[in-house]
Amino acid sequence: MEPPGRIAAAPDALDVTVENVEKALHQLYYDPNIENKNLAQKWLMQAQVSPQAWQFCWALLSPDKVPEIQYFGASALHTKISRYWSDIPTDQYESLKTQLFSQIACFSSGSKMVLTRLCVALASLALNTMPEAWPGAVAEMVRVFQEEGGGVDGRARCLALLELLTVLPEEFQTSRLPQYRKGQVRGALGREWGSVCPLLQQLLRRTDSPGAVKARVLRCLSSWVLLDVPLSESEALVHDCFSALPDPELFDTAVEAIVNAISQPDSQRYVNTLLKLVPQVLALQEQLREAVQNGDMETCHGICRIAVTLGENHSRTLLEQVDHWQSVLALVNMIMFCTGIPGHYPVNETTSSLTLTFWYTLQDEIMSFESDKQAVYLQVYRPVYFQLVDVLLHKAQFPSDQEYASWSSDEKEQFRIYRVDISDTLMYVYEMLGAELLSNLYDKLGRLLTNAEQPTSWQHTEALLYGFQSIAETIDVNYSDVIPGLIGLIPRISINNVQLADTVMFTIGALAEWLADHPVMLSSVLPLVLQALGNPDLSVSSVSTLKKICRECKYDLPPYATNIVAVSQEVLIKQIHKTSQCMWLMQALGFLLSALPVEDILRNLHSLITPYIQQLEKLADETPNPSNKLAIIHILGLLSNLFTTLDISKQDDESADGSAPPVKTAPPPPGPNPVVVVLQQVFALIQTVLSKWLNDSQVVEAVCAIFEKSVKTLLHDFAPMVSQLSEMLGQMYSTIPQASALDLTRQMVHIFASETDHFPPIKALFELVTSVTLSIFQQGPRDHPDIVDSFMQLQAQALKRKPDLFLSESLDVKAVFHCGVLSLKFPEAPTVKSTCLFFTELLPHCSDVPPLARIVQEDGKLLVQAVLEGIGGGASRSLMDQFAEVLFSLNKHCFSLLAVWLKEALQPPGFPSSRVTADQKHHFSQQILRERVNKRRMKDIVKEFTLLCRGLHGTEYAAEY
Repeated sequence: MEPPGRIAAAPDALDVTVENVEKALHQLYYDPNIENKNLAQKWLMQAQVSPQAWQFCWALLSPDKVPEIQYFGASALHTKISRYWSDIPTDQYESLKTQLFSQIACFSSGSKMVLTRLCVALASLALNTMPEAWPGAVAEMVRVFQEEGGGVDGRARCLALLELLTVLPEEFQTSRLPQYRKGQVRGALGREWGSVCPLLQQLLRRTDSPGAVKARVLRCLSSWVLLDVPLSESEALVHDCFSALPDPELFDTAVEAIVNAISQPDSQRYVNTLLKLVPQVLALQEQLREAVQNGDMETCHGICRIAVTLGENHSRTLLEQVDHWQSVLALVNMIMFCTGIPGHYPVNETTSSLTLTFWYTLQDEIMSFESDKQAVYLQVYRPVYFQLVDVLLHKAQFPSDQEYASWSSDEKEQFRIYRVDISDTLMYVYEMLGAELLSNLYDKLGRLLTNAEQPTSWQHTEALLYGFQSIAETIDVNYSDVIPGLIGLIPRISINNVQLADTVMFTIGALAEWLADHPVMLSSVLPLVLQALGNPDLSVSSVSTLKKICRECKYDLPPYATNIVAVSQEVLIKQIHKTSQCMWLMQALGFLLSALPVEDILRNLHSLITPYIQQLEKLADETPNPSNKLAIIHILGLLSNLFTTLDISKQDDESADGSAPPVKTAPPPPGPNPVVVVLQQVFALIQTVLSKWLNDSQVVEAVCAIFEKSVKTLLHDFAPMVSQLSEMLGQMYSTIPQASALDLTRQMVHIFASETDHFPPIKALFELVTSVTLSIFQQGPRDHPDIVDSFMQLQAQALKRKPDLFLSESLDVKAVFHCGVLSLKFPEAPTVKSTCLFFTELLPHCSDVPPLARIVQEDGKLLVQAVLEGIGGGASRSLMDQFAEVLFSLNKHCFSLLAVWLKEALQPPGFPSSRVTADQKHHFSQQILRERVNKRRMKDIVKEFTLLCRGLHGTEYAAEY
């Protein structure tokens, strides 16, 4: 081996000697240079799999070596046996086995880590030889280690045997045996359980067995039950595990063994055994209560795991044992105790969270019975679930202010997530308990708030409201007769705490749809929301609640509009809220104003927007710098968000947040749209701002967003602005081209290109931005993938909405086509997707737009070559569906030409990939030309061919594709 620092890269030059391996190990463990360590590790990994490993591994196990070197020898043995078994001649199996037994005996009193690796090596040998070459392997292991001799004391031999028996099933789980062998070996191991079980029982029951031996027995049992050992056959041992639970040294391993045994999928077949376990689990309640009193979280956790595992995995089996209903109910109540375990999660306890999924499972099983049977179970379990609600709401309570202040941010976050889990559970439980649950919560809240004698903690009130909010957020509570009472109670709540105030806000927000059906109740809650708007600590809850109310109840809010606008203006001017909440607030005001008469909208808009316009005028005069840039973007964002939701036409409210195009259901009032009036007033100012910030993409984006949101909301009402906006966009884009200007142009084309009155300005704008973008392509478009992407989307939109645009003599159709071919070769996937869309929109117009037909006839072959290049490996595999769509469109609209182009393009050897033969290419082109109806089939053909081109056909990558 070369000196440290210059290790030979490959060990096949016969330099793998004991001495060199030791040098490399020394280098790996002790050389401070990380590169040398990495080289040593790489070399050692290669040495481990080299033919010489058989020689050096035994030598490295010599008693005079240090444990790190011995460990490497044992690991090398395991690697050779587990991964290169086929290299070992059959006649050497016996001697290999004997040597391994001998080494394990030697190391039973030596290094634990070396012993474990040797046991894993022997386990691997057993798995490769059982049952044919080594029948009764486990019985032989037990016999060999029980024989006296070798100068090794009995306890060490016993521990070594237990280690071997423990790693055997573990090695099986991770082994690389072929599937058919796995089945054979699993069966053989199952038959060997008869040799293991009596040994484990004997060791566990002997009073003189040391703690270390008993702990190893429990680990061994855990390992074997994962092989699906029948629960009836491990029953006695599982009972012994319960006996081990009072011993603190054995507690954790005993819990693990019990949990593994009863959570095996097969265990539900053994009903009698499961029923015998129930009293044993119930008998743990005394130990559980003691642990709670002593604050012993680990013991609480372990016992809870056992109870929950039995309940969760076998709830149906246990429920069906009608004669045992009382002990099953007792188990359920024990789990309830675990759910309500004293203390605050996650600081004083971590057990209660383990139980939540049990309640889902039990409910699912009860609700899955047919109605007669279900009714019987509900009689027993509905009261249990009402109790569960009380327990969960108690657990959801915040600690005292002083205690909460002492929690770390991580503990607070864990508690927040825990409350969300409780909220989800309550929502689920509602399906079983129904309206009675809301009445129950309402009665409790009513008693709490009207009882003058007993002072209530805010925590108690908050938790009850949180329960309401959890249900109302996702379940339609419109039919509930307790909501009016709840709304009536809310103003009586003495809010002196941020958490309580937050929950009050979110509860009101969850009831926004109910308020829309019962607008008379708005006067009870709106003052609370407006008051909360002024508190920065309630920013998220108050603003989101106001937005929900304005969206759901806008037609009932005109009487409150003046007040809402005034309060909103005040908090905006005082800058109480962060940027995102300011944007939400503007959206809320947009919803609110939408329902007012036009003159009121204009008056409110004037008072709302004027301060910002004045600020913007001032900022427009200043020299551009980072701080005034943020202020400008903020103001433009406020206007965008206001115009996103301000829509005076009656429409389907589902689309009010912009998630889908709005459906207009009634004509708007006569006269110009208020948004258009405002935009016309500020248009000159926006142009001034642009003139100074034209080279800043974020400011340009913010300007475009105002118009884009307005166009999307107003649709044809935006018409009066088309001409001046088209002119401004043209000037902007001509000076400094930016993608956001193209995206806005696309919106304008989408809505106005088909209207005769607006066609001239749209046509002029479309031709101008196309011409400017073509010049970018001439200078080199690689630095502007975003512009190319938006340009291709614009061209596709124009082809879709108004193909007449391509009849213009002012438009260089040939150049646009060539830009598309070039864009197909961009590395950015979104750009290529948009380009494929452009071509799939273009090709159908070969029949009705002569300029397009001409260019496709002349240069279609270039398109085919670019698509084939992408399929051949030039583009990401995620784009193959898009390329398939282009080929499908070519096949449909230019069939005879495509046949010629494919033949010519695939002619050159090595194109589109050197991995495909001429025959494969011919077969591919024939498949393409045959497929003119089924687009899905075309996609499969392209995927198949791209895998061939990339050398991935038939690999695991292909399977995932």
